[in-house]
Amino acid sequence: MSEILYIQTEKNVEVYQPEVYLQDVAKLACGDARVLNRNKVRRIFTIPDEKPGRYVVSAADLIHAVAKEEPNVDVTHVGEADFIVTYEGKKQGKMWISWLKTAMVCAVTFFGGAFSIMTFNTDVDTSGLFSQLYRQFTGELSTGHTILEFAYCVGIGLGVVIFFNHFGHYKLTQDPTPMEVQMRVYEDDVNRTLIAVKNRGGKA
Repeated sequence: MSEILYIQTEKNVEVYQPEVYLQDVAKLACGDARVLNRNKVRRIFTIPDEKPGRYVVSAADLIHAVAKEEPNVDVTHVGEADFIVTYEGKKQGKMWISWLKTAMVCAVTFFGGAFSIMTFNTDVDTSGLFSQLYRQFTGELSTGHTILEFAYCVGIGLGVVIFFNHFGHYKLTQDPTPMEVQMRVYEDDVNRTLIAVKNRGGKA
């Protein structure tokens, strides 16, 4: 009776060595420990020229690599038919570059957000609306520094924190934040595009 080797693949996996083995790109399960251990270290392919990037791999290639060397093993695949292997290469030890990039992203996000809020307020004439409301309810002219402006500023800050479900290292709920959701959607779109291009012979 032949052993069954189960191979489970995900949409995207990361590798850090140019020699890619089966255990690097898939989860394996088998009743025979010897069969399992042999196939964990089975080399699937080599990153061309050790060039960092994303490479499309078919699960059929994994099954073929095992079946060629293990004729008495039945391979059962579970998961994605085609998936992405992301080769990062060796990490560089220049932490200051990462900190500089983080600082630049924070600065662009902060000033870009502030500019967007200011242009929105100017476009809808928020200050004029607040002055009119203050005069109607109090009968006095607004100085521009009233409870309306204060509550509006605090409300924007709280609204951003609640909407993004994230403040520092803390999350208000266990749900993924809108940013995490959008990043996952973007990643899925990129993966589908790469696989589609590969299946079309490299033509977009």
